[in-house]
Amino acid sequence: MTLDIAAFGAAAEGGNVARLYDTTAEERGDAPALESHGEVVTHADFRAASAAFAGGLHDRGVEVGDALLLYLPNCPQYLVASVGCFRAGVAVSPVNPQYRARELAHQLTDTDASVVVTHAALREHLAGALAEVDADPVVVTVGDEVPEGDVPFDEVRGEPTTVEVEGDHVASLPYTSGTTGTPKGVRLTHDNLRAQLLTSIATRSDDLGPDGVNSLVWLPLYHITGFVHTALQPLVRGGTLYIRSAANWDAEAAMRLVDEESISEFVGVTAMYADMVAHDSFGDYDLTSLVQASEGGAKLTASVQERFEDTANVAVFEGYGLTETTGATHTQLGSTFGPSHGTVGQPFRHTDCRIVDGSGEEVGLGETGELLVRGPQVMAGYHGLPEATEEAFTEHGFFRTGDIARRDERGYFEIVDRKKHVIVTAGYNVYPSEVEDLLAEHEAVREAAVVGVPDERRNETVKAYVVPANGDADDPGVTAEAIKEFSLDRIAAYKHPREVEFIDELPRTASGKIQKYKLEGE
Repeated sequence: MTLDIAAFGAAAEGGNVARLYDTTAEERGDAPALESHGEVVTHADFRAASAAFAGGLHDRGVEVGDALLLYLPNCPQYLVASVGCFRAGVAVSPVNPQYRARELAHQLTDTDASVVVTHAALREHLAGALAEVDADPVVVTVGDEVPEGDVPFDEVRGEPTTVEVEGDHVASLPYTSGTTGTPKGVRLTHDNLRAQLLTSIATRSDDLGPDGVNSLVWLPLYHITGFVHTALQPLVRGGTLYIRSAANWDAEAAMRLVDEESISEFVGVTAMYADMVAHDSFGDYDLTSLVQASEGGAKLTASVQERFEDTANVAVFEGYGLTETTGATHTQLGSTFGPSHGTVGQPFRHTDCRIVDGSGEEVGLGETGELLVRGPQVMAGYHGLPEATEEAFTEHGFFRTGDIARRDERGYFEIVDRKKHVIVTAGYNVYPSEVEDLLAEHEAVREAAVVGVPDERRNETVKAYVVPANGDADDPGVTAEAIKEFSLDRIAAYKHPREVEFIDELPRTASGKIQKYKLEGE
């Protein structure tokens, strides 16, 4: 099977995005598609299961245009249900499996989901959410112990179905992570997903055939990167997914899998690479099967990146994207000059980018401003929020990412910070990430979050919340003055934290992002 885009034929032109996979399954039917703890599903069986699931949804009264809440950990059923929803014309709305009743309630009511797919181990939290809201969806449960009244997942089977839908039909309805308040539903269409998948495939520079595509899926599938880039894209290419639970990350087990299963691609967050490099067994496993290693969430430290690259003999690529852009808009993979540490590479093909100042004017090379993006992978809008959707786009159709960036003369982009996190003190801009990166170099600091706090003279001043490395907030093992002096010796005076508060842990979303708005409100 060739991976040339033309191989996908009419399915690449429009309509139901699941038809892209039909082309793959026809060529790769007997090859393994999914492996999860020894259980293997072939491409032919996966296609059949997803089509039967779509038919089963319709048999139970779920209609084209309805929404399905997917509240599952990483498992094969997650992907069967997702692709099955695409086939059924149902919008799949993924939920973080770490969410509990209170967090579930908002997404249940906002999507008006007619069906929820969950796991027996999570059923009590769903029950709590359903008790809080006025909703009575069909509940489909994965697991051996299915509560009375629920539908066992394996019983959602019907006539194999793939409906015809327009490209602008909503395929997925993920929710933003809520780092700045109430999460918003993001309307991703079949065209958005198709554009992201085909562009990602075309961007690859390796010559691996489908038999060599082995993707280790340890990022959570509810997250756009985990779903689109570690799972759906390799699946459409005819490869094999090795699925593991995101809640049970194990650095040594990951390295063993890379070695034993000849894993060719792995996408992880920074902490995963740091864990592997720090593990006693690092160097004992052969990691050289990796053709693509990517990371996101935070910049890798140079020492971690160098050690991993030297041992695995592969460059670790960074990329950039958002839920609202169906995943990546920028990547170092396939960039003109190769990887460049500290940048997110160059824009994907068909992706327009601008960096603008507060008045909307483009800034020069090396200057900072808000990153705007426009392309076929950018969302249709926010669910039920027309005003928020209008505010999110410029008059020329560019999406306002809310991220501060700069571009160098080679066309490589660097993400500096979130626009809403920029601190303006006495007329100077302070980017919290720069100060946070510096504080993390102090031996007594495990991690830090920097925010702006009101100041009568300067408008705002810099405050650092510091989690001690060896101690707690009451006995941090270092003084606030020592932290201030450390900063003053290394950065401009206006950037240094004039206030330092020790804290036992930073407030985070369930996906690990720091909720700075909670710190700013203290």
